[in-house]
Amino acid sequence: MAQKAIPGSEALARQIRLRRNELGLTIEEAATRAGIGTKTWCRYEAGESIRWDKGRGVCKALNWSSLPDDSGADDRITVEEFRDHKAWSRYLEDVFGPKAAMSFAAGSDILSDHIREDLNELAGMPKGSHIGQLGVSWLKDELPEQFLMNYDYNFLFQMQCVLQAMRGSAGIGTDMVAHSVLEELILYLCNEQAKALLELSLGPEEAEEINCEDWVFDLFGDMDLITFLYSGLYLQPEHPYHFSHWSDMQFYIDSEDPQ
Repeated sequence: MAQKAIPGSEALARQIRLRRNELGLTIEEAATRAGIGTKTWCRYEAGESIRWDKGRGVCKALNWSSLPDDSGADDRITVEEFRDHKAWSRYLEDVFGPKAAMSFAAGSDILSDHIREDLNELAGMPKGSHIGQLGVSWLKDELPEQFLMNYDYNFLFQMQCVLQAMRGSAGIGTDMVAHSVLEELILYLCNEQAKALLELSLGPEEAEEINCEDWVFDLFGDMDLITFLYSGLYLQPEHPYHFSHWSDMQFYIDSEDPQ
């Protein structure tokens, strides 16, 4: 499914430019805040359309709750338009409801794009470079901070492969179960992107009504991901949520009795 976009216009471009000047930001500073390249920001100020997932960054850079819209067009995100998405999960729909299925479908599109963007940047850098060295990276702010220097080309390629496998499983109706920390992390990040997309499309209050955040942690059966990776804890190498164990199949795995 193609990414939806906010139609560009001279009025929107002018408001973006005026707001940037009002905040005293250069184009480079605004683009960095938004997590996009300077050329992309220049296109927005020239009146080109803004992809929904990029609109979140523009709002962040300009301290806006949403992008101003003078077009009167109704370009709102709805659950129904994602039912034919190749990553629509009948399992998530049946067990957690259609909002959960939409969250994974929409969020996985955006996450895949973010991974691909960083892969393209790292491909032109020396071996061992990581996303902390990139001028612009959405993943840099969203992945657990402790392991920043481990997020190199090899890891992102693995992450992309795991994501695509999960999208494929979703599309054929396979049960979606997170067996590893990496799979938990991917599901969590997909849902976070879907939440941001809904807020930008509908506004915070309406997005809260349609959002179904709890499905992720219901699927996991706990909130260990947040407790161990996003709560400021320092993890030792032997901890199951340490980066060295992210690919280990730890959860919901049947073990045979050696006896």
